[in-house]
Amino acid sequence: MIAGTWTYRSFINTPNPVGGDPNQALALIFGEGVLTLTTPSSTAVTGNLDFGGGFVLDLQGTVTPGAQGLPVTFEIVGTGRTGTPTDGWEYDYHGSVGYQWPNGVNQVPSLLGTAIRAKPHDGGPAGVVASFIAVLQQ
Repeated sequence: MIAGTWTYRSFINTPNPVGGDPNQALALIFGEGVLTLTTPSSTAVTGNLDFGGGFVLDLQGTVTPGAQGLPVTFEIVGTGRTGTPTDGWEYDYHGSVGYQWPNGVNQVPSLLGTAIRAKPHDGGPAGVVASFIAVLQQ
């Protein structure tokens, strides 16, 4: 259910409205890339998150199947690749599959959650949290 190629966007968590200002809205984007996930088993997930320009995180995690009306959830650790711009990076992701409305029109499957910078890098401290949404590429 989470395997596939997704367009990923994360956002800085701020309660301040942007007031219709497109520049302020764009400034809320924390990261954007292509999220590729495979599920080698019903409880495992692997893949990568490619931000472009050599900025790639390798992903490894677990999937918890939904039960009794609850959504599928996942926990993923993203680690930077040695010798690339992401060397030493680590991010943790926790999310779930977005609700599929029974009467939804042209609804695109989505993944929703939060990410935390687990290790400091490039002057940014550990502990920074962003919300994310990923939509399935079709």
